[in-house]
Amino acid sequence: MTSTQTAEAKTLAPSADGLTLWLTGLPSAGKTTLAFAVAEKLRGAGVDVEILDGDEVRTHLSAGLGFTRADRDTHVDRIGFVAELLARHGVVVIVPVIAPYAAARDKVRAHHAAHGTAFALVHVSTPVEVCAERDVKGLYAKAFRGEITSMTGVDDPYEIPENPELRIDTAVVDQAGAVDRLLGLLAREGVQR
Repeated sequence: MTSTQTAEAKTLAPSADGLTLWLTGLPSAGKTTLAFAVAEKLRGAGVDVEILDGDEVRTHLSAGLGFTRADRDTHVDRIGFVAELLARHGVVVIVPVIAPYAAARDKVRAHHAAHGTAFALVHVSTPVEVCAERDVKGLYAKAFRGEITSMTGVDDPYEIPENPELRIDTAVVDQAGAVDRLLGLLAREGVQR
């Protein structure tokens, strides 16, 4: 380990307990990009980090679920359960997932609180117009043309978090600035800088 890596490891040492950093927002808001950038910084400093990406988890843990409200809530609940379990065992868990409904997010927060596990909600508040421009999968275009339905932010609601620990609009804040804000939040929430 170089002296720079040693210094970073000291400034980003995890607390005895882990933490779940939940990034919620519209599709293509930048959640996953930020998750991987923050994880890279933390891993470089010797912090034990896991990413539970909503799309990836859906193909495994939530295979067979659709996009009804009940299915979306089940998907969020499953991710929240795994995140809390990992965080309770000292892992910093970053969860980039749409999680469109406030009640489902509140349930995840309550589950963490019931176990004394730290939880921080970040709203990646990028406007739908910007998300649609960034959409590499073409889902917004299909939804706007009526080719697909149940698209969050188009014909399915996204309930904006009222009191997240942090709100970041990636149309205004560049990636480096957003990562710095997330690392600052982690420092305040128990991952010491």
